[in-house]
Amino acid sequence: MQKISVLLFLAWVSFLFYAGIALFTSGFLLTRLELTNHSSCQELPGPGSPPWRSQGEPGACWMASRFSRVVLVLIDALRFDFAQPQHSQVPGAPPVSLPFLGKLGTLQRILEIQPHHARLYQSKADPPTTTMQRLKALTTGSLPTFVDAGSNFASYAIVEDNLIKQFTSAGRRVVFMGDDTWKDLFPGAFSQAFFYPSFNVRDLHTVDNGILEHLYPTMDSGEWDVLIAHFLGVDHCGHKHGPHHPEMAKKLSQMDQVIQGLVERLENDTLLVVIGDHGMTMNGDHGGDSDLEISAALFLYSPKALFPSNPPEEPEVVPQINLVPTLALLLGLPIPFGNIGEVMTELFSKVEDSQLHSSALAQASALYLNAQQVSRFLHTYSTVAQDLQVKELHRLQNLFSKASADYQRLLQSPQRAEAALQTVITELQQFLRGVRAMCIESWARFSLVRMAGGAALLAAACVLCLLVSQWATSQSFCFQPLLLIPVAWGLAGGLVFAGLLLTTGLKLDPVVLGAMAAVGSLLPFLWKAWPGQGSRRPLTDLLPIPGPVLSLLFIRFAAFFSDSFVVAEARATPFLLGSLILLLVAQLHWEGKLLPVKLLTVPRLGLSAPTAPPRHNGAQALGLGVGLLLCIRLAGLFHRCPEETPACRSSPWLSPLASMVGGRAKNLWYGACVGALVALSAAVRLWLRRYGNLKSPEPSVLFVRWGMPLMVLGTAAYWALASGADEAPPRLRALVAGASVVLPRAVAGLAASGLMLLLWRPVTVLVQAVAGAPKTRTILTPFSGPPTSQADLDYVVPQIYRHMQEEFRGRLERIKSQGSLTVAAYQLGSVYSAAMVTALTLLAFPLLLLHAERISLVFLLLFLQSFLLLHLLAAGMPITTPGPFTVPWQAVSAWALMATQTFYSTGHQPVFPAIHWHAAFVGFPEGHDSSTWLPALLVGANTFASHLLFAGCPLLLLWPFLCESQGTQKRRQPPGSGAEVTKVRPEEEEEPLMEMRLRDAPHHFNAALLQLGLKYLFVLGIQILACALAASILRRHLMVWKVFAPKFIFEAVGFIVSSVGLFLGISLVMRVDGAVSSWFRQLVLSQQR
Repeated sequence: MQKISVLLFLAWVSFLFYAGIALFTSGFLLTRLELTNHSSCQELPGPGSPPWRSQGEPGACWMASRFSRVVLVLIDALRFDFAQPQHSQVPGAPPVSLPFLGKLGTLQRILEIQPHHARLYQSKADPPTTTMQRLKALTTGSLPTFVDAGSNFASYAIVEDNLIKQFTSAGRRVVFMGDDTWKDLFPGAFSQAFFYPSFNVRDLHTVDNGILEHLYPTMDSGEWDVLIAHFLGVDHCGHKHGPHHPEMAKKLSQMDQVIQGLVERLENDTLLVVIGDHGMTMNGDHGGDSDLEISAALFLYSPKALFPSNPPEEPEVVPQINLVPTLALLLGLPIPFGNIGEVMTELFSKVEDSQLHSSALAQASALYLNAQQVSRFLHTYSTVAQDLQVKELHRLQNLFSKASADYQRLLQSPQRAEAALQTVITELQQFLRGVRAMCIESWARFSLVRMAGGAALLAAACVLCLLVSQWATSQSFCFQPLLLIPVAWGLAGGLVFAGLLLTTGLKLDPVVLGAMAAVGSLLPFLWKAWPGQGSRRPLTDLLPIPGPVLSLLFIRFAAFFSDSFVVAEARATPFLLGSLILLLVAQLHWEGKLLPVKLLTVPRLGLSAPTAPPRHNGAQALGLGVGLLLCIRLAGLFHRCPEETPACRSSPWLSPLASMVGGRAKNLWYGACVGALVALSAAVRLWLRRYGNLKSPEPSVLFVRWGMPLMVLGTAAYWALASGADEAPPRLRALVAGASVVLPRAVAGLAASGLMLLLWRPVTVLVQAVAGAPKTRTILTPFSGPPTSQADLDYVVPQIYRHMQEEFRGRLERIKSQGSLTVAAYQLGSVYSAAMVTALTLLAFPLLLLHAERISLVFLLLFLQSFLLLHLLAAGMPITTPGPFTVPWQAVSAWALMATQTFYSTGHQPVFPAIHWHAAFVGFPEGHDSSTWLPALLVGANTFASHLLFAGCPLLLLWPFLCESQGTQKRRQPPGSGAEVTKVRPEEEEEPLMEMRLRDAPHHFNAALLQLGLKYLFVLGIQILACALAASILRRHLMVWKVFAPKFIFEAVGFIVSSVGLFLGISLVMRVDGAVSSWFRQLVLSQQR
């Protein structure tokens, strides 16, 4: 089997999974249909002419305006309790001291002094609570869908009718200052604008100070009708420090001064609106639907009386989108066409009129206009889309018809009883609230056909991995012709399908096209392969997974259908991993594999392979198991609690050192982090030196010796600057800022350079002439002349290595007294694993920079845990020469479980609020201008760092051969050490071949890599299949958008990252194998001269 065939087959299987994921996603995360209709003053929302149009009031459109100007102050992430006074929650108890309480004192003073002029509401935002979705809701009055959360930092212009469009259509001058997200949502809509970059969450002051520079001069100039100021300091402070940090008190006090200054400048015809777009969690994050995230403050104030009564003791709770129709009617504008919010009736009472009946009639009139607009939207939407519930839609239409008839009768006899007026108001409110509830439920619309097709394709890909992983060890299974046939069929099927769509005039959907190509390639492959392989084997051979591992996979598969397990997966995964480790130790004991294991050998050309020395005894294996369990327990100390478990307390070690207040504690933690960094680098160097891979003059080895210490130094220096940047003297801040840009980029550049050097010259072997040896010597090969084919070369390489060892032993006997000797080729037996370990270490440094400093301890535990697990697994993996080579299922399952455990131990959770957005600014503290791919790449690398590092699963195949060297009695002298070899016993055992045994049978080596890749993809595919089925079956579950949908998205992206990493890891092994072949080819040719 050729190397290119293995890579192509893995790429094809990955494509099958990708097509299944894309097809399922297109059916599960559909957005609602956005209508482009617009409301206008010339077109009333319903039949009839409202009586107030004949009053001739100026500014009247659908309703006479109460205000001609509005100042909208949007304080990002202004949680409702931020506007609360400092008071105790329990009578008689001492006051609760929280940094954010009581800092907006201006609001409380106005509510006490002018109760008829102001109101404080608790506005409830609809999830997802990300800024772009909230801005869409606050201007359109509609409900952004779940999938829109993915474009939070790549906003697109709003095509639906909205308040900004209504302002500009009415000739109002709209001035904006603040978050540049508005520039993408409303391009060219502002008469004057001051935009500031919003993505740099570490910057608390640039946006706010820029607004304050223009806010008051603009307001005093009077050249505006609508003034919008979007402050970001509170939100960024939450992301950087959390709500309980003293810095939050400073930002809220600054916002209080802003509000006070605006109140002093307001005129009677101006309405002040202060609102938060969403809240934040206890950690300062947002994006989900927890109570703290959806709870925001809403404050309304006018210099003239606005409310007929005093405010209630507890602020009223209103949906956030209710502000849209309320502002539209108060300012004399049409309500946006797609609005489903409800007017806040209290604002439409006639304060100057003491008659309750007149106020109630004004409220009913505003509600009726609102209901007419919503009814018109429902009628238009239901004619072009079929995702609204038919029965509920008819019920609501009947309810509106009855309320409309009652309202018309009330207008004909306006002096009717108060009870009839309240009945009309109640009916209209029931209609509006019923519409909102129906839309919330209906706009989670699904395409069951696509979901079923995607899940079926994922299941078929899993079955393919399972079957082919068994067929791969067969000599008669030829992958190349079987692969070319399905690829050709897939391309042909895709082209035919695309041609049919184009000829019929239908829209060409790339997702469906890719799915058709995947199915068109999968079916012919199974049709051709099954008669030759599957039909010859019993069913038990086609399902080779051991019972315990199968039970573990089944438990994990079934658990994804439970929202409680998904929430508690961070605790369940270490338990499953620990259970599997105990099972491995017990299995080794039961099968007697803790005793010396004899190597199964097949004589070849008269050369017999030696017996393998014992790799582990019982005490060593037990020690490995205990060490693994201890590492798992220590890694569990770094955990982040999901928001669904309020009793849980997240580890304080996940926060950056800059958030710590105590200087001594910060210094101690910094020393521990640097120590972990040095220990990680030193451990890798010692490991390479132990196996003789650190003496080569190759560029990659030189980089490990000199470049890696520079990376450690650069990382430590960056941590020092990042943890104390706020404490730097003013004269050094420019230097610190520059170093914060240069250092992480330098470390990343060094890591990239090291990886490129490793790909260029991956063989870390030292070659030196033997002292006193002739310049030419004959190396016996079974061929006459140099190898004429790749097969000849693959066959002869192990013989060359054995002959070099024999020649070295013979010369020791012949020329003992001639001085020091040097091995011609030193430690080829670890050449594959050395390259893999070096690559993973180089990759770990830039990934570590993207995390908080104390995560370095987790990375150290990760490498130690991987080392222990590999040694434990190697004890139970038999080595057969010349093959086939097989990695057992329990090894692959344990490796995948450890990747999941590391994901949680690095402070991640499969929810959007837990994403570490700060990673986007490592090396880019000033932001990325308009670029979105680079910050997305940095945040993605931070989130899926564990998936990238554990893509080094080829080590599972290589490590048992590496462990063959344990227990040897031969003293190996490093080349060039000057050590004198005085005595060598003839009976001394020769140095083990280790990884060179893989070259005894190139077909089995490539087949083992393919089998390992397919097993790993199967274990990961089972997880994504379970998430897809859970999201599909439980699509109407209460927690679908909070738990199951985010879990599916994270698993899908994680699978893509893991599969790409797996492909690159196997490619690196094959690159090393090719370099070894080239190295031996040059050696053979040099001996023929």
